[in-house]
Amino acid sequence: MLFRSVGLTLAWFQWPRAEPGIPVAAQLGSAVTLAVFGLVLLANALRAWRHPQAVLADWRHPVRMAFTASFAIALVLLATLGTLWGLADSPWIQAIWWTGSLLEFSITGSVMSRYLKPADAGGLAWPAITPLLMIPIVGNVLVPLAGLQWPVSGWVSAQFGLGLFLWPLVVGLLLARLVQAGPLPARMTPTLFILVAPPSAIGLALLQWSAPLVSVWACWGVALMSLLWALSQWRLIARLPFGMPHWGMSFPLAAFSALCLKLGQTPEGGWLLPAGQLAVGITTLVILWLSIKSLQGLLNGHLLQPEG
Repeated sequence: MLFRSVGLTLAWFQWPRAEPGIPVAAQLGSAVTLAVFGLVLLANALRAWRHPQAVLADWRHPVRMAFTASFAIALVLLATLGTLWGLADSPWIQAIWWTGSLLEFSITGSVMSRYLKPADAGGLAWPAITPLLMIPIVGNVLVPLAGLQWPVSGWVSAQFGLGLFLWPLVVGLLLARLVQAGPLPARMTPTLFILVAPPSAIGLALLQWSAPLVSVWACWGVALMSLLWALSQWRLIARLPFGMPHWGMSFPLAAFSALCLKLGQTPEGGWLLPAGQLAVGITTLVILWLSIKSLQGLLNGHLLQPEG
C-alpha cells in the first residue's frame, strides 16, 4: 500500500498548473504518504521482531517473495517525492534513494538466482509465474526519477538498463506460463494491471533524460495496450471477493496517469491532457476504494487470504 500512495502523490505532482506551487492534492498525498510510511515501517519492524520465521517464509514463498521489493521501491519513490518538494540537496533524501536503489538491485539479483534452481529446490514453477514477478523489476526503472538529480548517472543508467532488459523477459515468461499452465488463478487476475507499470515508468524515466518523444510515445502505447488487456478481464475482477491482489491495480494506474499528464503537456500531446486528468481522478477513486475495502477486510478478517 505504501508505494501505491507515493505513486498517486507523484501523479498529482504532474497535474498542470498555471502558477508555481505544489497542488493541494499533492500536499495532502505527501502527508498521507509519510504517515503510511511510518505505520508500515513500525508494523514490519514489529513483525520481524516477533515473527522472524514468518518473514523468512515470505521470502521463500514462490509468490510472496515478489512483495519483498515493495519496501525498496517505496524508498526510491519517497526520494523522488523529496526532490519534487525541492529537497534534492538534502543528504537524507540522497541516503533514502541510495538505500532503496541498492536494496532493489540486491533483491533483483536474489530473485534472478531463483531462476537457476529447479522447482523442488525453491525455483520457479509454472504456478508461481504471475505478474507479481514484475514488482522486483519495475523498481529498477524508477531510479532515474530522482537519481538524475545527482551526479550518479552511470549507476542510474546501469540499474535502469537492468530493468529494461528484464521487463520483456518476465512478460515472455508470463505468456509462456499462460500457454503451458492455463489462466491465472481467479484471485490473481487483478495483478494483470501490474503489466502497465514498467512501460509507464520507463516512459517517465525517458522524459527525465529528455529522450526523443517518439520513444516515450512508444512506451505509452505499450502501457495503453497492457491496460486494455487487463481491463478485458473486468467482469471477472468485478465478481471476485476483495483481496490483496486487487492492490495490483493501484500503482500501475498511477504511473500510467502520470505519463498521460506529462505527455499531455507536450506540444504534440495536448489531446491527451484531458484523458490524463480523468485518469488521475479515476486512480484516486480506485485507491480510495481499495483503502476502504482493505480496512473492512482487516476488521472482518477476510483480507489476508492465500494467493491461489
